[in-house]
Amino acid sequence: MKKVSIHNKLSLIKDYWTPVIAGELNGQQVKLVKFKGEFIWHKHDNEDEMFYVVEGEFKMEFRDKSVTIKKGEFIIVPRGVEHKPVAEKEVAVMLFEPASTVNTGNIDNEFTVNSPQRI
Repeated sequence: MKKVSIHNKLSLIKDYWTPVIAGELNGQQVKLVKFKGEFIWHKHDNEDEMFYVVEGEFKMEFRDKSVTIKKGEFIIVPRGVEHKPVAEKEVAVMLFEPASTVNTGNIDNEFTVNSPQRI
């Protein structure tokens, strides 16, 4: 049992859109990631995702609307819902999701991280 400094772990992340595992509990992973720019449209057929903003803000784009999530706020994207994160400036995000979740969901491309690094 060790405490985790989110800010120290975030300082180790150099690449955008590359989630890393900071912890695990009950089949869920706590991942940290930095966003900047636009991601891709995708969905997760079997998993819900929770995005908690540690620093900065970003927009979660949906096909019918856009939701801005700011520092200290979170959004849960239900399984099956197509979405695309967009960050004008760098944002640090903590993700809570099942260990089976691949960051690009139903899409396999250059953003896909099948086996996230543990930090």
